[in-house]
Amino acid sequence: MNYLMKVFIKSAATLSYRSHAAAAAIITKSNVHTSSVSLDLMEFFDSKKNWTETNIKVGRAWKLDELRIKSNTDLHKLWYVLLKERNMLYTMEHEYKEQMHSFPNPERIDKVQESMNNIETVVRERNIAYYKLETGETGERPVEDVVNMFGLPEKYEKSEYYLPKFMNTRWVRPYLQHGLINSIAVKKFYRLYKEKLHNQERRARNRDYNHVQHLLKRFPNMNMETLKAEYPNVDIEKAKRTKKARGHFDPKY
Repeated sequence: MNYLMKVFIKSAATLSYRSHAAAAAIITKSNVHTSSVSLDLMEFFDSKKNWTETNIKVGRAWKLDELRIKSNTDLHKLWYVLLKERNMLYTMEHEYKEQMHSFPNPERIDKVQESMNNIETVVRERNIAYYKLETGETGERPVEDVVNMFGLPEKYEKSEYYLPKFMNTRWVRPYLQHGLINSIAVKKFYRLYKEKLHNQERRARNRDYNHVQHLLKRFPNMNMETLKAEYPNVDIEKAKRTKKARGHFDPKY
């Protein structure tokens, strides 16, 4: 009797173990998804039905508002889909150039690149929000305002160096001690550069002023509030009193 009980218990245990193993295998198999295997280079080329087309209908780029509501997993998948699409478009563009043909819809590359840039922007926003919540900092590389060798201000991202700044004689002597930044050549360049910017602003201001005078001449009954909002840097009252603003009628102002 004891022998029969031992055999029955052993058989029941073996059957239970096999059933649990089979169930685990089924669950594991159902949770694993793989894409179709492709061992050739056709993944880098567009579909054959588009090879002879001159106009391929495509959609627009992904917007920031659309990407912000997606999860990190979806963004990760979408990034690699766009990366594969971009590689395919670059390959097709090169092949069309080799064959001396016009590449259809080259703006597809710009749309893919814009979508990838928007994904990077969304991921960066989430990283900044996470680090601010956890540590109170942005988690990005510190940026400071410096003056480059031409005397122009620029943003400099700090990075690690094996040599401290005060020990770096190749940088301290020419830039600080000898005053390369404050040299006569750099000062002359910066003065001419500021003069060029001033002339550009002056010409733009004169263009707007002359354009406002012609608008007042052609449309004497136009809304002045709208005109001031459109050209805030132009003195509207002064433009009204000029001869260019007067047409072949009695002015109302």
